[in-house]
Amino acid sequence: MRHRKDGFKLGRLTQHRWALFRNLLVALFRHERITTTEAKAKAVRGLAEHMVTLAKRENLHARRQVLSMVPDAEVVGTLFDTIAARFSDRKGGYTRIIKLGPRPGDNAPMVLLELVDRVEEGKDGKGSGEKKEKAPKGEAGAARGKKKKEKAAAASA
Repeated sequence: MRHRKDGFKLGRLTQHRWALFRNLLVALFRHERITTTEAKAKAVRGLAEHMVTLAKRENLHARRQVLSMVPDAEVVGTLFDTIAARFSDRKGGYTRIIKLGPRPGDNAPMVLLELVDRVEEGKDGKGSGEKKEKAPKGEAGAARGKKKKEKAAAASA
């Protein structure tokens, strides 16, 4: 039984674990979406929710509390300015975990940890899902084959 054994140890010493949590929080608030293992995501999710709740207070004490966990002043500024404003009418549940499947190297379960009301990059034209028109089936492969034949003919001549 695991009575009174709450929290995630993640097989690390205390200092290493807290450094890992700080790095994951900085990456999450900077990029608003990170790929990590399921155990790490579940461990850092509560801290991320707490940081957003503190940022919604918008006072100096809350900013200093967040700075103690998120040691990047630029990221804390965006957390207080944009992310907290986005979640101002939401009571909780600021993050979401989406399962991705096992990692190829060691079969660890990978997940996507992201902020719920994340702004998509595809809306401004960068990286949008628009597909290019394909060439007719016979033309694309034939052009490549002709070039190879022409190079071979030029080399032999």
